[in-house]
Amino acid sequence: MPRARAHHWEFTRRFRRRAFGWKSQPAIQRVRQAVSEIKKVARRDPVLAADGAVLFLERVSPALEHVDSSSGAIGTAVNHAIEEFVAIIARAPADAKTREGWLERLWEAHANDEIPYIERLGDSWGELCGSREIASAWADRLVRIVAMAWSPDPALRGFFHGTTACLSALLRAGRYAEILALLEKAPVVFWPDRQWGVRALAALGRTDEAIQYAEASRGLNDRPVDIARACEEILLACGRPEEAYRRYALEATRGASYVATYQALARKYPQKGPEELLGDLVASTPGDEGKWFATAKEVGLFEEAT
Repeated sequence: MPRARAHHWEFTRRFRRRAFGWKSQPAIQRVRQAVSEIKKVARRDPVLAADGAVLFLERVSPALEHVDSSSGAIGTAVNHAIEEFVAIIARAPADAKTREGWLERLWEAHANDEIPYIERLGDSWGELCGSREIASAWADRLVRIVAMAWSPDPALRGFFHGTTACLSALLRAGRYAEILALLEKAPVVFWPDRQWGVRALAALGRTDEAIQYAEASRGLNDRPVDIARACEEILLACGRPEEAYRRYALEATRGASYVATYQALARKYPQKGPEELLGDLVASTPGDEGKWFATAKEVGLFEEAT
């Protein structure tokens, strides 16, 4: 299997510790340029591109340390880069030694991520492992630490940055029962953790239990739309679209505009007519009836628009 060869990456000149000032726009532009540079290489050398992606992820947080992130724009740019780079690293046909090296480097960067910009890498740790065997090895490495972090003993419990990475690795390894057993030790009901239990139950084909588990995960600090989306996806995947629409579709579907919301719903439920979709959307947003005017015109429902 191939390994990454030596290569000069243009983005490394710019991504040095505290390289950027407080203005976010220059940093956003450089992040986008780095994404373009690495994706261009990926077309001819996917292993080299993956190595470049790891290098970027090692450097991005220290480089952005002083950037004003209050608008969320720089965070959005970095999140997009992470999404692109996770796919590149996961798909790269690297040998086991090379991939293990990448994972160790990413683990160290994740542990030192102070802002944090690359925290969400943990969500994709199973993908980054590239195989069930490597994912299982990482799960073995992390599971005892998570159990200790969730210990009822105050002398042992505490925050562990690798909790999500552990759950993701367990899922990739197919160790579904262990996910559920580990989550039983969690000190609080917290959707970002319990979503892995939902995925485990869905992977086992226990659809109704997965839905119940998700519903039982609702809490004051959780986003209901995330739970609705997870339940909707499970029901759609197992061929229960009517139930998915009735119970979760309207809560789960949000676009950047009213028209975009309608279009997203229509793509997921092609069996539903425009009149039904628009009527349900209007009914679900009392007080906003007039804001659906442009959407009604867009889909040719002129009587409803007027």
